Amino acid sequence: MKNEKLTTDEYDALELVRRGTKKDTSTACVGRNAKRLSGLKMIEYSRDGRIALTKKGQEVLFLRRCVVALRALAENPGAEVDHEVLQFLQLKSHVAVQEGGGYALTERGQESLADIAQQEKKR
Repeated sequence: MKNEKLTTDEYDALELVRRGTKKDTSTACVGRNAKRLSGLKMIEYSRDGRIALTKKGQEVLFLRRCVVALRALAENPGAEVDHEVLQFLQLKSHVAVQEGGGYALTERGQESLADIAQQEKKR
């Protein structure tokens, strides 16, 4: 994702498309952002007018969920995290199970979170 920084509104539009939106009943949020998201190849229009996420759009949303989970776990080791995201973060050695319950960020997870924060400052 070279220079594809998305706004909160664009992430919200992707999430609405993921849940299922038709072109004729799309929300204002999707309408405002559809052109740019389509240009970035994150959504696509089908012949019947439906809007769908592409593989790239699904990956962007999943990565955002991972970043949100890392931030939540950094603040509160007992935070609720989606099972799929938690599995991925454990597989990548970003979180580890704590003895008393919950999950803690590993050194690798802390480095990743610091790197993400630094990249956001540059933009």
